[in-house]
Amino acid sequence: MEFSVLNESSLHNTLKVFYATKTNGQMEVNAEGHIYDVVGEDGHIYEIQTKNLGKLCSKIQDTLEKGYKVTLVHPLVITTKIVTEDKDSNIISSRKSPKKGHILDLFNELRGIYPVLLHKNFQLEVFEVNIIEHRLRTAEKIQSKNKMRRMKKDWIKTNKRLDEILKQHTFNSKEDYFNLLPDNLPESFCAKDLAALYNVQNKELSRGEKIPSRIIYNTNLIIWIMNKMELLEFIEVKNRSRYYSLKK
Repeated sequence: MEFSVLNESSLHNTLKVFYATKTNGQMEVNAEGHIYDVVGEDGHIYEIQTKNLGKLCSKIQDTLEKGYKVTLVHPLVITTKIVTEDKDSNIISSRKSPKKGHILDLFNELRGIYPVLLHKNFQLEVFEVNIIEHRLRTAEKIQSKNKMRRMKKDWIKTNKRLDEILKQHTFNSKEDYFNLLPDNLPESFCAKDLAALYNVQNKELSRGEKIPSRIIYNTNLIIWIMNKMELLEFIEVKNRSRYYSLKK
């Protein structure tokens, strides 16, 4: 096995070191045609991915097929503190981003990796975290490195740091994913029913815990993914809505 040093954010590196220490493992291990973030003492493989989980799907599938146990670690950002600095590392501004994450945002990431989620040797560990995002003020407005900006801006991201871990979730069974659904789910339900029940749930939650409207308006995504995972059974089409039941 060979070892190398890769360019990555402080957030990614912090979690990698944590798992290497926890498992008495080694980092950045070159094996089986892949470079793995951490390989534990017992051979268990840990991959840390801050976003775009789907990019790892083929790598994880190949690793599982070769008989390894794999844990995918995903830090799900709840709040972000944005610190902007000049070229001399002087802080220009520090503010909290208005966007707040929620555990149900996880479904946006599951779209590209649902084929492996219920594999017997696969586990998904999700940390709800607060992070600090560092930005560098630029003299002119520029495009981002990944060319994704619709409009040029006068800053670029330079790093993401872990500020605080709020909660940890482990997903390795059907029940773990069912727990993300609202309470009092009827035997047969559609996307509109999910949205209505999440709205009811919101009335009982404090302001900081409420489910964002972007999730409630997109419950079709939750049903689509759970159906792809074969966690749901199609029942019927009624009033132009598709109804499902949980497949226990």
